[in-house]
Amino acid sequence: METVQRQAPITVLVADDHPLLRQGLRTAITADAGLEVIAEAANGEEALRQVVSLSPDVAILDIDMPVLDGFAIVRELNRLRSTVGVIFITLHTGVDLLEEALALGVRGYVLKSSAAADIAEGIRRVSGGDTYFSAEVQHMLEQGETRQAVPAGLACLTPIELRLVQQIANGKTSREIAASFDLSARTIENYRTVICNKLNLAGPNALLRYALSQRAVLRRL
Repeated sequence: METVQRQAPITVLVADDHPLLRQGLRTAITADAGLEVIAEAANGEEALRQVVSLSPDVAILDIDMPVLDGFAIVRELNRLRSTVGVIFITLHTGVDLLEEALALGVRGYVLKSSAAADIAEGIRRVSGGDTYFSAEVQHMLEQGETRQAVPAGLACLTPIELRLVQQIANGKTSREIAASFDLSARTIENYRTVICNKLNLAGPNALLRYALSQRAVLRRL
């Protein structure tokens, strides 16, 4: 008789100093059978300690926490070369904080007002190596856009490279882009490397940050 192996659940740490929010996130996460909350933390120091000791697949971190804030935690995790996928949850709607988070390698960004509805999808995307922004964050980016001339960097891209950057700016994952282009995920990653070289981009989420900064221009091309 053939046995069916169950896929291991995606493990999650939830860190926020408000017990009711932690409870709401736990409820939303555990409603998905493929996700498992393995720890909670009420301050940044506790969150960092548990990420290091438990190595969850995804850490959900409030930006504003006692002792250590979310940014301080991520900087220390980067120093330790942790592979945990980080999702920030926050009340802040400023684009400057989002840009700082992306520069540090944070892969998910969700506003608290929609966290319960968005968190499960965000965890799945981030655990798979993709990025995730809730709909409100996407809207926040759009509100901050201004019309600008086509920069020289975009002008040097081939049509398929330009289409790929447009897809990234629209929040598409590498797997979604590969499917829409009818190409392999590895080929898409090769294109991303070539584009980064052409645009002199380096560092965590560099291409994503560039694509988001050019959203208004990309929509006109």
